[in-house]
Amino acid sequence: MNMQVAKNTVVTLDYSVTDTDGELVDAGQQPLVYLHGGYDDIFPLIEEAVHGKSIGESVVVKMQPDDAFGEYDATLVQVEKRYQFPDELQVGMEFEGLPEDADDDEDEVLIYRVTDIADDKVVLDANHPLAGMALVFTCTVTGVRPATADEIRHGHLHDDDCEDDD
Repeated sequence: MNMQVAKNTVVTLDYSVTDTDGELVDAGQQPLVYLHGGYDDIFPLIEEAVHGKSIGESVVVKMQPDDAFGEYDATLVQVEKRYQFPDELQVGMEFEGLPEDADDDEDEVLIYRVTDIADDKVVLDANHPLAGMALVFTCTVTGVRPATADEIRHGHLHDDDCEDDD
């Protein structure tokens, strides 16, 4: 019997992501494997779309920025002095940092990507590279299995070499 995607199943999806013009954004080299059933392992819109599907079935989900990586937030862009960075700095490199308005109580560390280097300034952007973009997520269910009791209890997948995180 072909198992259907349902709460507390582990789902494997072959997927690709394009923008609304059909330009490939993520070729999905690795299948996406997640715990189904509201565990926030995957975007809710996609989880909704594959719910009840069986192996071999495909869905196409169009997502607005709010459903995907969020709107582009200009406040997450910072300009810093060049001398604060290593010599081998390149566009695309990533650094951890605190937002400019961070207070000491909330250590909300963000990943900043270098988007520009000009003279003595470096532009850092903590937005996800796909923020502000509407995306089309195309996927095919390639695997469905019951989740283990451990996976359900922890709310995420366990690899064979995964340490117990209690």
